[in-house]
Amino acid sequence: MTDEPLERWAARRQGRLRKPGELTAITLGTGPQRAAHVDPDAPRMILEWDGFAWQPLMTVENYGAARLVLNPPPDSTSADQAETTGPVTGRNPLAPGRGRHRKPRP
Repeated sequence: MTDEPLERWAARRQGRLRKPGELTAITLGTGPQRAAHVDPDAPRMILEWDGFAWQPLMTVENYGAARLVLNPPPDSTSADQAETTGPVTGRNPLAPGRGRHRKPRP
């Protein structure tokens, strides 16, 4: 068995690590931490990863506000950029066909 060079190992490890600046939200309330949809009106604390630990960044009033902080809406599309709603090319996956997953036609 050959040892992996340290530079390659470090690069591979760095790709798996959480990136500094990543944000997450936790529910501020009594009891155990539960899924976000269970108590959508509870206040949330936004935490930021600094590379070593989660640091408190701000508090927001509810789940909806936390979602806006974590996933801000995209900037308005520029006039020269076409808006796409689905695949531009390719076969429609719901089109009739004879794939193995389809029922045979009578």
